[in-house]
Amino acid sequence: MVTEPLPSSPSEPARDTPRGPSRRARWAVPVVVAAVVGGAFAAPALIASADSDLPELTPAELLARVAEADPVPLSGTVVHTARLGLPDLPLEELQGASPLDLLGGSSTVRLWSDGEDRSRAALLGDLSEFSVVRDGAEAWTYSSRDDEVVHYTVAPEDLAAYEQLDEAARSGTAPDVAGDLPTPAEAADALVAYAGLSTDVTVGSATEVAGRDAYQLGLVPRTDGTLVERVLVAVDAETSTPLRVQVWSTQDAQTPALEIGFTDVSFATPDDAVFDFAAPAGATTSEVEVPLPDPADHPSSGPEALTAAPEGVSVSGTGWETVVSVEGVDVAGLLAGDPASVAALPGAERSLGSAGAQDLYDELVGEDGTAPGLPEIDAAAIYEQLTEEVPEGRLLSSALLSVLVTDDGRVLVGAVPPEVLRDLA
Repeated sequence: MVTEPLPSSPSEPARDTPRGPSRRARWAVPVVVAAVVGGAFAAPALIASADSDLPELTPAELLARVAEADPVPLSGTVVHTARLGLPDLPLEELQGASPLDLLGGSSTVRLWSDGEDRSRAALLGDLSEFSVVRDGAEAWTYSSRDDEVVHYTVAPEDLAAYEQLDEAARSGTAPDVAGDLPTPAEAADALVAYAGLSTDVTVGSATEVAGRDAYQLGLVPRTDGTLVERVLVAVDAETSTPLRVQVWSTQDAQTPALEIGFTDVSFATPDDAVFDFAAPAGATTSEVEVPLPDPADHPSSGPEALTAAPEGVSVSGTGWETVVSVEGVDVAGLLAGDPASVAALPGAERSLGSAGAQDLYDELVGEDGTAPGLPEIDAAAIYEQLTEEVPEGRLLSSALLSVLVTDDGRVLVGAVPPEVLRDLA
């Protein structure tokens, strides 16, 4: 069955992030898209509109193209617009650009990538910017508001191991795994087959984003039990680069609740000078060494152990109606930046299960709960502003996501109406 193609938003803002250094890394793209919108793809094999000059593709073929595409250099402007229905945050003290800007309103990001291991992103404010620059094994963040630079380097004793991993990624060498890895086409087919449980997917009418011809992958939940009404992902027809993501809420079917994408883009290689970072005169600089995890700290586990939810984490519902519940969360400690509250989270041993990871966390988050390069904010005040008191605890309601924090230390999260979480609590 072929359904009608989904309509485009009348507004133009679009989306992308620079691609990684290898084809194998690109395999994750369809998975990331699925995770962002709730998990599943659907079976209908729809094609580009008849009046388009683009070749006809099924959803699986389009996803496989994205996964198989070679990395390419790019530069451009991305506009991120969030209409999530969140209350205004008490951030008057944040006069400059900050990642917190992405919670609401429109933000502009300039992106550059050489298609390999050098990239730069600048989140622009009215009179300021927050920048992230990566050059191989080094990275920098810079906040013009605080005039603060953080310089990240791989720990010297791990540099040789990092270079080996980097070379393996560039050459497309597969990691050692039990069994055979699926090809991108096989992975895309599996996603599409699984999707039939909860979602309809189309490759609808061709569109134009930032002056580029693009396919549109559309996802529509087959349930009214979610806050997500539909999703459109625009994919560049020539390079298979995702150019824009738009997510509509059931609360407003006309205007996207979340829209991220390019307003202009070029796939020419940026000038090398773009990636050269020098700390501005007078800026405060913090040095952070990043250790690589020791494989001995993470012995090989079977597929069941890798996919099983950590103790204290439970999942109810399926597809778009999935709700994740986490027990034993010290919300007050997290808001205060207490490292012990992070270490006590269910599953924390998976990310903080080595001495190196714990050392890095302790270095990034000091005893006062602050991190270099990020604005100092009153997290408790933001939490109070974003949530409302309900009999079960405190509730965050947005156009696409609901979060319930109960008085007994549980956190329930889902792209479902708030009353669903309250009933489960």
